[in-house]
Amino acid sequence: MTGVAVQAADVTVDDDGSLAVVTFGTGRRLNALRTEHWEALARAAASLAGRSGLRAVVLRGRGGVFCAGSDLREWERAPMAEVDRSFWQLEQALRAIEDLPMPTVAVIEGVAAGGGCQLALACDLQITAASAQVGMPISRLGILPSASFAARMALRIGPSRTKDLLYGGRMLSGEEAHRIGLVSTLVADTEVDAELGRVLAQWAELAPASLRAAKAAVDRGLQPLTGPARREPPGPAVDAEDFPPRIAAFFDRRR
Repeated sequence: MTGVAVQAADVTVDDDGSLAVVTFGTGRRLNALRTEHWEALARAAASLAGRSGLRAVVLRGRGGVFCAGSDLREWERAPMAEVDRSFWQLEQALRAIEDLPMPTVAVIEGVAAGGGCQLALACDLQITAASAQVGMPISRLGILPSASFAARMALRIGPSRTKDLLYGGRMLSGEEAHRIGLVSTLVADTEVDAELGRVLAQWAELAPASLRAAKAAVDRGLQPLTGPARREPPGPAVDAEDFPPRIAAFFDRRR
């Protein structure tokens, strides 16, 4: 890599002209992200979208952990309007990543939960460590899943499995997430970097225009399914009555 193209709010982009690696988080608190981090991810994606020479973009959390979702500390005693804004900014970041014209890969280690799971699913491929935990345990807090959140899962694993995961709020092992098709690739923990290198080396031998055309063709075919969810206006992100006491109870248990 030759330097850092973007650096803001614990989000950096290392770009060597053909590959960009977006690294996020501090390596602490399972890389739970605040609104400013989601905003920085959206800006990073926007900065890469017009780079015609890029073959691929890799998303990776610091410290051997992908992302535990949004930082709940930001929502403790926060007005509902601020919580809604945070979720909308998260969604904007996810869409900016989905809209990148070049292939994208999420490297899932440790945890990919809630918004972190959505961040991984916003990428084309997911290289997942066997010990990783993946899921959407948002029902425990009174979070209301949006159509876009649900669609990212349902397109991969179908409506029944998506409802099962959202209803139950359970986390999946990397092996189970791969078995049901939620993530694309499963490797031993020690083989994550080797598998990433293999995928990128394979892409390096292919025509960049063909890679982008393949991605665009698949995405266009899915537009009848993804378009309606994207056109929905943002609604309440949480249950106004249930969310505050559940957040308070979460922090009481932690304390």
